[in-house]
Amino acid sequence: MRIDIITVLPELLTSPFSHSIMKRAQTKGLLEVHTHNLRDHTPYKQAQVDDYQFGGGAGMVMMPEPLAILIEKLQAERKYDEIIYMTPDGPVFNQKTANMLSLKENMIIICGHYKGIDDRIREHYVTREISIGDYVLSGGELAAAIVVDAIGRLIPGVLNDETSALFDSFQDGLLAPPVYTRPADFRGWKVPDVLLSGDPKKVDEWRHEQSLKRTAERRPDLLKNSDWEGYRY
Repeated sequence: MRIDIITVLPELLTSPFSHSIMKRAQTKGLLEVHTHNLRDHTPYKQAQVDDYQFGGGAGMVMMPEPLAILIEKLQAERKYDEIIYMTPDGPVFNQKTANMLSLKENMIIICGHYKGIDDRIREHYVTREISIGDYVLSGGELAAAIVVDAIGRLIPGVLNDETSALFDSFQDGLLAPPVYTRPADFRGWKVPDVLLSGDPKKVDEWRHEQSLKRTAERRPDLLKNSDWEGYRY
C-alpha cells in the first residue's frame, strides 16, 4: 500500500511513521508513506498556498491551484483508489472505514490548515472526507497520522500475530474485553479463574460476555441497531 500525504507541515509527520508498527510496516515493504510539502508545488511567490476568503470572514483558505497541481502530478504517476480530505465536518472515522481502506492500494490524504481548503478541490478531486472526532485541530496532520496508523496495522504481515487485529475493540461492533498478564495474583488482585482454566471454550464465552458488558456500560450507542440491542448485564 502507498499513501501520499499533502501537507504544509511535513515535519509534523516525521515521528509517527518512524517508530514501532508503522516503521516495521515500511521496513517490510508492506506500506509506503510519502509526505509532500504543498509549498514546493505552488506557482505563487514566497511559497504562498493560502489567501483571504471571498465574501469576507476570519481565517485564510488553502488555494485551489497548488493543491490541483500536486494532486494531478501524483495522479500522472499512478492510479489512486481514494483521495481523502481530513476535515472536522466529514464522517467520523471508525473501524469499519479503517478495514475498508486497508484493502486499497494507493491513497492520497490532504491535510487541511487554516479555515480549510477551497471547496472546488473537494468537489472535483476528493473522493472521501474523514473526521476523527467532533473537535477542531490546528491542522490535518495529526488526524492523518491516526488514520494511517489505523489502516496500516491491518495490512496482512504488519503485526507479528496476524490474528491480533481481528480481536481489537470495534472489530465485531463491541469493545474489547479486559486483559490480564502475569502474575496471576498481584497484591491480592487476582486474575479471573476462567482465564486460568485452560478451557478455550469457557474463555471465549467469558470474553464475549465481558465485551457485551463493557460495551453496554461504556458505549451503549454501539449496541443500537445491532444483534445485541437491548442487552442487559
